[in-house]
Amino acid sequence: MKILRTMRRFRHPGFMQSKDGRLWDRAMPRCALFAVALTAGTVWAQEPDLTQMSLEDLMGVQVTSVSKKAEKRSEAAAAVYVITSEDIRHSGASTIPEVLRMVPGVQVARLDASKWSVTIRGSSGRYANKLLVLIDGRSVYTPLYSGVEWESRDVVLSDVERIEVIRGPGGTLWGANAVNGIINIVTKKASETPGGLAVARVGTEENGLILRYGEKLGEHGAYRFSGKYVNVGDAVYSDGRKADDHWHRGMGSFRYDWERDDDSLMFQAGGYSTETSQAISLASRRPPYARVIERDSSFAGGNLVLRWNHQFSEDADFQVQAYYDRSTQHAVTIAEHRDTFDVEFQHRMRLNARHELVWGMDYRVFRDQLDGTPYVSMGDPTSSHQLVSLFLQDEITLTERLRAWVGAKIEYNDFSGVEIQPGIRAAYTPNEWNTLWASISRAVRTPSIIETDGRLLSQTFPGGMITLFGDEDFQAEDLTAYELGYRVAPLEKLAFDLALYYHDYKELRSFDFRRPFFELRPFPPHLVIPIGVANATTAEAYGVELGVDMTPRTWWRARLAYSWSEVHVQVNPKVFDPLTFTLDGDAPEQQVYLQNLFDIGDAWEFDTVFRYVDALPSLGVDDYLTMDVRLAWKPRENLEIALVGQNLLERHHGELTSSFVNSLPTDVERSVFARVSWRF
Repeated sequence: MKILRTMRRFRHPGFMQSKDGRLWDRAMPRCALFAVALTAGTVWAQEPDLTQMSLEDLMGVQVTSVSKKAEKRSEAAAAVYVITSEDIRHSGASTIPEVLRMVPGVQVARLDASKWSVTIRGSSGRYANKLLVLIDGRSVYTPLYSGVEWESRDVVLSDVERIEVIRGPGGTLWGANAVNGIINIVTKKASETPGGLAVARVGTEENGLILRYGEKLGEHGAYRFSGKYVNVGDAVYSDGRKADDHWHRGMGSFRYDWERDDDSLMFQAGGYSTETSQAISLASRRPPYARVIERDSSFAGGNLVLRWNHQFSEDADFQVQAYYDRSTQHAVTIAEHRDTFDVEFQHRMRLNARHELVWGMDYRVFRDQLDGTPYVSMGDPTSSHQLVSLFLQDEITLTERLRAWVGAKIEYNDFSGVEIQPGIRAAYTPNEWNTLWASISRAVRTPSIIETDGRLLSQTFPGGMITLFGDEDFQAEDLTAYELGYRVAPLEKLAFDLALYYHDYKELRSFDFRRPFFELRPFPPHLVIPIGVANATTAEAYGVELGVDMTPRTWWRARLAYSWSEVHVQVNPKVFDPLTFTLDGDAPEQQVYLQNLFDIGDAWEFDTVFRYVDALPSLGVDDYLTMDVRLAWKPRENLEIALVGQNLLERHHGELTSSFVNSLPTDVERSVFARVSWRF
């Protein structure tokens, strides 16, 4: 198929090489409107340039998260989106959550200067508990709360090769907690980042520095050192008052890659330290029975990853990976020290012309030491939990154009016992222009430590308190998902990616008021009104996700991402639960992301982004429309100077309110910054 042959000079995601000076004359009137708001770039690295790809090439970008093997994105039987290193560079973003805003169906909101909510297809919040996040195969999903602490989990964006985002369940291959989606962050090999790199950012809200250096090591090896420091100032409250939520982070990493013949070896080591400030509204046993505390929190940790791949043939290979992760946090409500060890084996082999098997095993153990506070405590402050799993998937070639994937994952965990997560997918590709796919699968979200053994002080009143208690009988939440998708390129300059879904949730978490009792300690005696957790809620969710990629002119590329979703929750009437944490209205019903990318000659780039996010009625958050723009100049091959303006349409806007831990939410402000990237 010849898609966009006229775009071979198109440097994705949106930059053309001009044959004459007339391109500048045509582009300048379009840019004049936005010239007052400027934007930022990142890196011009010595690596295969994805910006030279046509739409045909981009649809052929290989992904590994859908089937745990390399396959074309266009042929994958899942709602998958790939963010490339060039997409990240042109986004002007400095964090993973900011980058993820461009993906249809992904709901991103900032709670304060350092805290984020990232979810897919609903169930938002700081600890959105139905999204599995991986960094080079290492899970960063916390078993304490169920979710991802984005303020402590970060990478050097210049090192990222791609981010694979799967909307919809992936429990068949990836196991528990891959309920509404998977985000797999894949970093570049050390051999792809030779030489040095320095990136400096100075702006109204954020300042930072990135340093990187790498070289070959022997005939078959290469290494890379990367470091990053970020300092972010205070945000503002909705009334314009300055908040106290500034933060800073330092991190460093080392990567070594070795490749020879049919074997490859990767070793990674990394560490980080984050300090955040925040204001939290907490219950108090003294009048007025609630107080706002301004206190610093700290996160620190490190990790080691070792991976070995061996290729038997084009149709057979195996992989062994082991990682160790150490994380600590000291906050107002709790202090935690967690150690995680994981080892995984995976084997792919072709049985015959019709069947190709992928199977594997995984063992994980983590140990937690939790130091309680008056607000959060544990029945057992020291705990150890393990997970053992086995998966098998058969890819069946039914005809030349029709394939099916049938598989299941059997998993044992200490929280809910044995869980089986089966799935079936199919893809029909009548020609290179069209792919129709469908899937039915089951996924589970296992209970967290807090839900099974925690105690959280919720509210106080004269002579008593309302307290949330964990329950060891709390079971895994269950999802059965039905999905249908269609990818088509009807024109050489136009491509569509459509996904429809219906999610049927069972055994969701609800809260149940139980019999009050008197407690003697701490003195004086007081009445305790307990709230327990129970599996007494069901829900259904359905929606549409659309991605459009087009090139109206040889110097202009545009992308559109649209999503619409509905969630309906039903609580068991036998449960007395007036405080149910419902899924209704905690994620936007509609989102629109429109990106325009202009090439202005050989040395200039200009991008704009418009975003619309619907209101969150149950949380009291208004809808908003905002715009980002970026202007980058490349005076030399190894130097890029860029300016960025973000959230330019209003001074500040709110995006989400907090749950469980009542940190006071702040607004996202208008900001401008400059960024200089130098490769040496």
